[in-house]
Amino acid sequence: AAAAGYIPDARSQIDNARTFSQSNKLVYDEAVEVETVAKHLADQCQQYTQYGGARPIGVSLIIGGIDPAGTNLYMTDPSGSYISYDAISIGANSDAVNDFLEKNYKPEMSLDDAAALAIASIYISSETKEGIEHIKMSRVSGEKGVFEFITNDEITKYSTDAKAKYPSDDK
Repeated sequence: AAAAGYIPDARSQIDNARTFSQSNKLVYDEAVEVETVAKHLADQCQQYTQYGGARPIGVSLIIGGIDPAGTNLYMTDPSGSYISYDAISIGANSDAVNDFLEKNYKPEMSLDDAAALAIASIYISSETKEGIEHIKMSRVSGEKGVFEFITNDEITKYSTDAKAKYPSDDK
């Protein structure tokens, strides 16, 4: 998951998603689908928009995962909607990044190419156009089904690839 907005609300939403997922596993003896988690969180957000006396949840989330349906990526927003995407950005400069992703994302991209595209997207939205100190990445391998953090050496390689494939226009 990635969040933009009021981060304490994001922590609450993620805790809720974990509890919901674990409960589903205990009750039904199977992992919950990514879309079901996104829908649950979106429904929770929407409930806070209906009545006075409660502050609406002020965070957008990008939720990704692998389930029997394949790889999935959803964005939820404070209004209570959730939408499936192949690639999406939220937060500062997300319009420019989403335009960039729309032009450059290809469903058949390798994981390495997708990582380079992600770093190029970060450079578009960030004030820092060099270095990797502000970049943290992880991946969930569909083949292994394992969550792993990407090392700084790999991020440096992806950053070099990103600069070669997607040169910046603002130099």
